[in-house]
This record gives sequence, C-alpha cells and structure tokens, in this order.
Amino acid sequence: MIRKLLATAAVLTGAIAITSTHAYAADDNTVNVLYAGSLVNLMERSVGPAFEKETGLHFQGYAAGSNKIANEIKGKLRRGDVFISASPKVNTGLMGAANGDHVAWYVNFAESPLMIGYNAQSRFAADFKKKRWDQVLQEPGIRVGRTDPKLDPKGAFTVEMVTKAADLYHQPDLVEKTLGAPDNPAQVLPEETLVGRLQSGQLDAGFFYSTETSDLKIPAIRPAPELQAKASYTLTILSDAQNATGAVKFVDFLLSAKGRELLKEHGVDVVKPKVTGNAQAIAPSVQAVIDAAQ
Repeated sequence: MIRKLLATAAVLTGAIAITSTHAYAADDNTVNVLYAGSLVNLMERSVGPAFEKETGLHFQGYAAGSNKIANEIKGKLRRGDVFISASPKVNTGLMGAANGDHVAWYVNFAESPLMIGYNAQSRFAADFKKKRWDQVLQEPGIRVGRTDPKLDPKGAFTVEMVTKAADLYHQPDLVEKTLGAPDNPAQVLPEETLVGRLQSGQLDAGFFYSTETSDLKIPAIRPAPELQAKASYTLTILSDAQNATGAVKFVDFLLSAKGRELLKEHGVDVVKPKVTGNAQAIAPSVQAVIDAAQ
C-alpha cells in the first residue's frame, strides 16, 4: 500500500513538474499587459492584434481602474509584465522599497481629456444639444455612470471637474445634485463596463475619456477649458516581470511610429515621451525608441 502511494505521489509530482514547465514556456511567448480600463477597445482590438502580428508573441490583456490594478500589484494579487496607467501618481505608489519596488521608472506617452458622453437614443440626448451639461445631469430620472474615485483616476477627475464646475457656475450643491456621495452605488461602476452600460441603454450619460468617445463614436460634450481634466497615460515594465524580454518588445512597439499612429487613430493625444524615475534601468532598445519620438 505504501509503495502504491509513493508511486502515485511520484506520478503526481512528475505531472506537476511537466505542467509547470509548460506554463513557464508559455510565459516566454506571452506578454501580460495590465492597463487602464479606458483603453479596452484600443488594446484588445488594435494594439494587441497589431503587436502579435508584428512580433509573433501573444498579447494577454487585463483591464481595470489604474488604482485597482496598482493595489493588486502591491498586494501581490496580480502579476504582469507591462503596466499602463491613466495617471503618473499611480506609479509613485509602486516605487521605492517601502512600496515593494514594483516600478523603477515610467514614461508619459499620451493624454486624453475627460468628456461627458451620452447615449444618442436616450430621452435626454436632445437636451445635451440645447443645454449646458451640468443642467442636463440634474434632470429628474437621468441615469449617470462614473468610476470609483478610490480605484480609478477617471473617477477622481470626475469629482474634481464637477467640483470646479460648482464654483464656475455658482452652484454650491452641484456635486450633490449630479453625483451624490463619492461612492454613490447608483452611479459608480467598474471602468471596463462603463462604455457597455451606456451603449446598451442602461445609462443615459457618463464620464469618459476622449479616446473612448472618439473610438466608439459616442456623442460627447467637452467641458469648458477652465474645467479640463485629463488622463495622462504612463507606461512601465514591472520590476518582477515574468517575461521581461517580451515586455521590452511590447514597449518598443507601442512607442514606435506604428504604435503611436494607432494611438492617434483611436483618439488619443500622443505626447513626447517623458521619463520619470531610474532611467538607467530602461532597456537600450526602449531608450532608443523614446529618443526617436522626441
């Protein structure tokens, strides 16, 4: 009986070893990219497939609020090779020994202003064409969607923008009337589901970046210049990347002329790459492509 158990254990151990070997081999051909949920369409339908065609590597994407992803990285609940955030501040929380040294450097590469998007079939659509956006958002029955300010920069930008609008338009209770509490469960939704909710008619309006409204042909209102808030997209290779070689190839591709052209096609404002952190830790090929984009 003991011999039988030992033999069974040996077989299971061998099976585990084989499985682990295959999993490791698969990682060499897969680049895991953790990215801000506002970039779902861009990453899954454009950048990912183009990267795969260019390199032969497999793109594996995970979308969520930038802060949520950072918290998962910090809590060792999720690993990735590349991290794309919608705010530089998110990276700061992952830098330094006290924060786990997950990020040594990051580069700002694109921007996207915050807009108020609405469903063209909504009964409130006509009002958005005739009235100021803050007035429409106060109309009875309107269903508004936004992201959690604690988990996503876009959610924080939303609260910031409406707070500024309260001063600009002399409406002290504007935040309360349009957003309610910061974590209002009637409005706060995961970033990666917000667009779908609007398109399906579950929402009348919501707060989106221009890359989302432009890319998906969502009618949108651009707030007054004094209220402007925007995503500042950053890119980094995580210090514990399982496929650092593949990660370098992905960053090289996204920052290349071809990658930047894809960004523009999807309504993202491309900016000159700006490095923050330990530039010495950047791979030579990545530094070269950054220099070429200056």
